[in-house]
Amino acid sequence: MVSGHLFLCRRNSWPAEEYVSRATLQLLDFDGGAPPNQAWRRRLNSHANKLKEFSVTFMEAMKMMTLGVRLWSYVREEASYGRKAPIDPFTRENRKPCASQGVPLGGMGSGSISRGFRGEFKHWQILPGSCETSPVMANQFSIFVSRDGGNKRYSSVLAPGHHEGLNKFGDEGISSWDWNLSGQHSTYHALFPRAWTVYDGEPDPDLKISCRQISPFIPHDYRDSSLPTSVFVYTLVNTGKDRAKVSLLMTWANSIGGVSHHSGGHYNEPFIGEDGVSGVLLHHKTGKDNPPVTFAIAACETQNVSVTVLPAFDLSGDNCSSDKCTTAKDMWDKMAQDGQFDRENFEMGSTEPSSSGNTVGAAVSASTWVEPHGRCTVVFSLAWSSPKIKFQKGRSYYRRYTKFYGTLERSAINLVHDALMKYKRWEEEIEKWQNPILQDERLPEWYKFTLFNELYFLVAGGTLWIDSEAPGLEENSRPGTKNEQESILSENDNTNPVANPSSFGNNDVGRFLYLEGIEYIMWNTYDVHFYASFALLNLFPKIELSIQRDFAHAVLFEDKRKVKFLADGTWGTRKVKGAVPHDLGTHDPWHEMNAYNIHDTSKWKDLNPKFVLQVYRDFAATSDLAFARDVWPSVCAAMDYMDQFDRDGDGLIENDGFPDQTYDAWTVRGVSAYSGCLWLAALQAAATMAHHLGDRAVAEKYKVKFMKAKMVYESKLWNGSYFNYDSSSRSIQADQLAGQWYTAAAGLPPLFDEGRIRSVLQNVFEFNVMRVKGGRMGAVNGMYPNGKVDETCMQSREIWTGVTYGVAATMLHHDMEYQGFTTAEGIFIAGWSDEGYGYWFQTPEGWTTDGHYRSLIYMRPLAIWAMQWAITPPKAILEAPKINMMDRIHISPLALRAFSESGVKKIAPKNSCFSSTVFHCDC
Repeated sequence: MVSGHLFLCRRNSWPAEEYVSRATLQLLDFDGGAPPNQAWRRRLNSHANKLKEFSVTFMEAMKMMTLGVRLWSYVREEASYGRKAPIDPFTRENRKPCASQGVPLGGMGSGSISRGFRGEFKHWQILPGSCETSPVMANQFSIFVSRDGGNKRYSSVLAPGHHEGLNKFGDEGISSWDWNLSGQHSTYHALFPRAWTVYDGEPDPDLKISCRQISPFIPHDYRDSSLPTSVFVYTLVNTGKDRAKVSLLMTWANSIGGVSHHSGGHYNEPFIGEDGVSGVLLHHKTGKDNPPVTFAIAACETQNVSVTVLPAFDLSGDNCSSDKCTTAKDMWDKMAQDGQFDRENFEMGSTEPSSSGNTVGAAVSASTWVEPHGRCTVVFSLAWSSPKIKFQKGRSYYRRYTKFYGTLERSAINLVHDALMKYKRWEEEIEKWQNPILQDERLPEWYKFTLFNELYFLVAGGTLWIDSEAPGLEENSRPGTKNEQESILSENDNTNPVANPSSFGNNDVGRFLYLEGIEYIMWNTYDVHFYASFALLNLFPKIELSIQRDFAHAVLFEDKRKVKFLADGTWGTRKVKGAVPHDLGTHDPWHEMNAYNIHDTSKWKDLNPKFVLQVYRDFAATSDLAFARDVWPSVCAAMDYMDQFDRDGDGLIENDGFPDQTYDAWTVRGVSAYSGCLWLAALQAAATMAHHLGDRAVAEKYKVKFMKAKMVYESKLWNGSYFNYDSSSRSIQADQLAGQWYTAAAGLPPLFDEGRIRSVLQNVFEFNVMRVKGGRMGAVNGMYPNGKVDETCMQSREIWTGVTYGVAATMLHHDMEYQGFTTAEGIFIAGWSDEGYGYWFQTPEGWTTDGHYRSLIYMRPLAIWAMQWAITPPKAILEAPKINMMDRIHISPLALRAFSESGVKKIAPKNSCFSSTVFHCDC
């Protein structure tokens, strides 16, 4: 048992006054300009250290050599078709990832742009499955201040200039701008979906500035949360004795990241909209037949704020050959001299399309006077309109926001207008959602802001949200081999139930996709969604039910095309009927599932139980009986499919001696703690759901199976302290109670005696958590009872962030608050704190005990919302009648006799498996 204070960091960690003076905070405390008390904080001059990627050991490399050769061949084959393989460990970005991320921009599912804590716009994910990581340095906010009749002038880009390519002198490009900000007195404060950057006397010592970044991520708002827009609210406070003319400048490149701005054919146009909203549209012509993208940058003109624009300027300065061409330096000099552009620029109309290699930008200026000791607010907005998405195998869809704004690229004007008009209401809704958690004195401070900030993934995780349930705008033939072009037919149906809208129940929120991670390009990876889904169910339950409907219909679907599985080189069926798919695909989601092809996932042991558990949890949380009825046939099919893995008829499934579950490099043999516990929980959930739906025969069947399987599970795996990893290993697996986690989350009776559950969790805490850097890194996946990390494979020795959050949630369900918060705090310390490795807003799948990461920006860490679920259960579960539904499932005399004859009943009293409070049969 570990003694000491509950929180390794201070309870009031990172108070704002340690980063910004209390006087400055008080001055900015109007119109939302002051950052909140609870936020993740960073100084702008902080060093953004390079991150360290994991590497396999020599022995691991030797074991995976054959897989590596097959994977390399597969990656090359996909490249020959112009496609990116869903898993490609061989291609690396030219720019190494570093610790510089911040809150991303926009709502969910319409493409995203991340913004680093130092102000750079990067990680462009406008096109499905594509991520351009490098920043576009021309995209900046800048400031120009003039005082005392022009005798005092200050000008600077509002970001430190410590970036590659900005060290040249005398050129005409953006390096000629004034990159004067040191960042020493400037700080970043993040509480997703908002962020505050405070400039405390930089660059003007007598000017306090706050930039508040707001995106429309609003729980239960299925309209505005889909909008591709963000607002930047500048709060200005003049502490000087003289009047100051302040001009803020927003510059933007006609680019979607990478080298896209060099392709040519891009043009800009100024606009004047309603309610004083004015700016520039940047029309971008994408490559490879992808749909076009239009950006809008704008500011709101008021009685005190004047808005002017420069529709186009050459960013590099190398391509200006005429007097009419404006360079980046010309633009800057104009602002430094006049503090604004010419009003006539609004009459210029569209610019000529750019030529290949020519990089074009646009600028919007907002100018105001700030009186001595006066205050002023200036507001900008950014939007991007990319209404149509096209996947690499041909199908196209309209994004969710087009339901409200239409399908024209020029809708970007309406998007920036509405953002500028509605952002205050958005903030009210965001605060209404966040304040009960932020003000909950039971919770550690680090937990509060980490809980919200981990939601960055629902914007920056490659999310797609389409408008309709239709299979697609285009039914183009698929490119590729003859096998790829063969029809996909189920045995008794000539349609794809996953894509056929008539097969769906009530669903008014469209359809939603999110990637497993930016390195694993697979949509809605289900074994990982099992952990992440608590975030969606908490905040957007209709989206969660929509995803479950997709998988429910996928269970009944068969795709007979053959696929080569890279782990062993065998061929098999792409999608087997009755099996839950690993994912909904990569290049043709909903139509070509199981992009993952390392192993044959139709033989995985965790996917089907995870489907049943998620369905029951969602039904219990929402009380949506129509949903339960719709998906019930798929639940039964998924459960019956698993019978083939119970080879000895004892009710318990066995693993097959390969990594046949989410730990896809960690071999499992025979009965296992992880898969077996999930199966027990699924049996109980299916029995209870059958009882709710009046299906008595099925309820009885699953209850009897549960009784048999539970006895076998405990007799084969329980060693007196915890459940062994599998039939051949005594390793302590951190995730061994995943089934019990879901059982508690769904309000079902516990699978095991409470004493055994707490014993398992205490062993995980003492060994997997506290014996790794004193609990400051999270829970290592495998640990031997002698205190040595299980190094069977790379995954057994890794710490998985999402699994750690899930383990912490299980501890909270069983009143082990100290252990739960301490376990989760290890992820905060290693990933988010000043002393950590720099994984904020890019939380990886996992890291090694020395901090080397694997797979940045990963889905599973959303499991932190399972902790909040445990702390504050949903109303439907919290207020449900305290009745053990399993007790109410009647077992017929015939079934009871068969159960008794199996010999299980004779063993039961010895092992105390059946407590009278759990089972009571009216026989």
